[in-house]
Amino acid sequence: MLPYLRDAYGNPSSAHRFGRIARAAMDQAREQVAALVNAHPSQVVFTSGGTEANNLALKGSLSAEPGAALIHSAVEHASVLGPAATLERRGWSRRVLPVDADGRVKASELGRLLDGDARLVSVMLANNETGVLQDVAALAETLRGSAAVLHTDAVQAAGKVPVDFRALGVRLMTLSAHKIYGPKGVGALVMDKALELEPLLDGGGHERGLRAGTENVAGIVGFGAAADLARQDLESEASRLAELRAHLEQRLAALPAVTVFGAKAPRLPNTVQLAVAGIDGPALLLRLDAQGLAVSSGSACATGATEPSHVLLAMGVDPQLARGAIRVSMGKETRREHIDTFCVELERLIEQLAAGHGAAAVWG
Repeated sequence: MLPYLRDAYGNPSSAHRFGRIARAAMDQAREQVAALVNAHPSQVVFTSGGTEANNLALKGSLSAEPGAALIHSAVEHASVLGPAATLERRGWSRRVLPVDADGRVKASELGRLLDGDARLVSVMLANNETGVLQDVAALAETLRGSAAVLHTDAVQAAGKVPVDFRALGVRLMTLSAHKIYGPKGVGALVMDKALELEPLLDGGGHERGLRAGTENVAGIVGFGAAADLARQDLESEASRLAELRAHLEQRLAALPAVTVFGAKAPRLPNTVQLAVAGIDGPALLLRLDAQGLAVSSGSACATGATEPSHVLLAMGVDPQLARGAIRVSMGKETRREHIDTFCVELERLIEQLAAGHGAAAVWG
């Protein structure tokens, strides 16, 4: 990214040499992002991140059809739930797909909600809290012959499991750079070029007229480089993380009152969401953080929320247990000894509670 922050600072829309250098760098990044998900470079529309891409997918698809129906799963990220709620307030119909106790959408449920008004279905490929994977290809098959377009938020899945835009049968897919070690503030909407979306921003003809504004060249270059590295390392890294997750869950199984959510469903290799009965999740997070262990309580975008996770509630989890949920994410720098350290510290905190020491600091 550094050359495009220092010297190659041309506007990619300019015809002069400096602009052409920037444009060429963006073209390469577009190819790299497309290769990660088996799409054509011309299908990649760069955005400011996953949130903007999700908003463009939902609002851009439905703005020309007032009153049409949007269907989305009950466990979507806030960047889908937010625009969905906005569309509903403005007159569009919204239907919510339930999930089972493992957090999975059933194709039969989608078929039940489909009718002639349905124009867009949005189901995430991998859940950002539980890591549960959805059978998006089966949902696409259910939609075959209908007027509804299938969108998937693949932000969490890309770079962790194989993601194939064409094989999944979707027509819109959301990606984000920082989930694959790229820079924050850049993402993409991968789209079927036969679709006509209404842009969120009016202005110039950037990104085929779908995203007005001078492009974030350095960020896009970083996104492309990260996508290329993620594609190269995908198989080996996924296998390594799966082994770490298995080790973590084996250690957790020996601890009292620990529940792992979505454990029976196919999941991302790097994500485990758990709760310890009776222990407040945010307080536990702070205690672990004091020991140098960084975990999350649900979605990072919902940090500070006092309500239990909507994902866990949709799965039928008891609200009190859901309030205690924490998410453990593993990445490139995570090693087996880090897992062991986490489990030793978690066990120590549980034992403290059982002995009645320090309960006020940990119990909600």
